[in-house]
Amino acid sequence: MSGHSKWANIQHRKGRQDAKRGKVFTKAAKEIIIAAKSGGDPAGNPRLRAAIAAAKAVNLPKDKIEAAIRKGTGEDAGGDFTEAFYEGYGPGGIAIMVEVATDNKNRTVADVRHLFTKHGGQMGENGSVAWMFERKGVIEVDRNAYTEDAIMEAALDAGADDVLDEGETWTIQTAMADFAAVRDALEAANVAMQSAELAMVPANLVAVDAETGAKLLRLMDALDDNDDVQNVYANADFPDDMAVE
Repeated sequence: MSGHSKWANIQHRKGRQDAKRGKVFTKAAKEIIIAAKSGGDPAGNPRLRAAIAAAKAVNLPKDKIEAAIRKGTGEDAGGDFTEAFYEGYGPGGIAIMVEVATDNKNRTVADVRHLFTKHGGQMGENGSVAWMFERKGVIEVDRNAYTEDAIMEAALDAGADDVLDEGETWTIQTAMADFAAVRDALEAANVAMQSAELAMVPANLVAVDAETGAKLLRLMDALDDNDDVQNVYANADFPDDMAVE
């Protein structure tokens, strides 16, 4: 199971996802702003197409999507965000990628470094763990609501790379350029998506025991709570019976 997917499931059991809903729109808008810096026309900007698709998946209103594009292209003020990835190791030597969108990199890097240290991890150099991850589109669908054949037919025909059985969800992975098309195809097939986003997907997972997993979750949760952090990714394979605190 992908570390990111299982972490999301654990957060859901802890009730954290409901508490985080207020950040969802902000994260989606920031991603559009950053993507639009490379061009405001989605037809010629695959990342912007993907960012808009992800924003629609969390029901970001159309006017907010359009406003974010204008900020990214510089038509409106408020788009002074810089994208960065910080890398490091968590408990158990687990590789962690932290994606941020910030208007003050000095503040953000200091905050991230402090959180790594506080929770038993260590910040790494640029490139230290990035080679273990690949940017992909990731769409999650309730496993109990759809058969594998139905999901595979809709997703693979639209260009998805893979459909994974994650226990509670079907996780569909796509190339970044194909993300919007696959999401649109699922929507046309009336498939309800639990989430649809661009993510850093680890090539391989490292199993952790419950004690290490609990320490790792505390670090990932603390990083995710930072206002500048967009996403946190790890190459951990958490135990299926991971206890929640």
